[in-house]
Amino acid sequence: MLNVSCIIPAYNEEARIAGVLGAVARHPLIDEVIVVDDGSTDATAAMVSRFPQVRLIVKPINQGKSAAVCDGIRASRGAIILLLDADLTGLSPEHLTNLVAPVAGGAADFSISLRGNALLPWRWIGLDYVSDERVLHRDVLAGHLDQIAMLPGFGLEVYMNRLVVMRRSRIKVVEWDEVSSPYKSVKHGFLKGLVGEVRMLKHIAETVTPRASAHQISAMLRARI
Repeated sequence: MLNVSCIIPAYNEEARIAGVLGAVARHPLIDEVIVVDDGSTDATAAMVSRFPQVRLIVKPINQGKSAAVCDGIRASRGAIILLLDADLTGLSPEHLTNLVAPVAGGAADFSISLRGNALLPWRWIGLDYVSDERVLHRDVLAGHLDQIAMLPGFGLEVYMNRLVVMRRSRIKVVEWDEVSSPYKSVKHGFLKGLVGEVRMLKHIAETVTPRASAHQISAMLRARI
């Protein structure tokens, strides 16, 4: 199997990141784990330092998720990239195996999670096209890192989707019923959470048009294995 690098961008996740690292660290299918602390003002970096097998990159200022992911990829060695959020709850090594194995073993070109608390429309159709947890080959992204680093914070996933669809990749959707990612209103309060959700939709629309998003969803559903 090809080497797998796990990239975890993190911003003010001291309360949750240890649970994620506990599942990822020393996983037999993952060769290196890199956390990119994107200018956190809490103890995220100190929490990561408790895991000596995890490589930590600390950015002095917050530049957004897309730039943090690019920094992690540039620092990594793996031919396969696993992207994870730092705030997941309920994550286990088995969940990671189910996500990584299809790509690492050659059965799929791209895998993506469908979390237990994904929005109902995504669960109905069997695809969360903006899920942050995904596995893909490094060469899909390698020639696009400069562009990705300049994307608005929540434009990363739909940009990657476009690359995956263009390659006619075989897609494995992996159900993570026990895994959840807290809604923004839970992390930041109702008002800030609502602003965050609106910002996310704005960033997606700045990266791809609504029509292009619909095309991505349709194409990705047809490419499922």
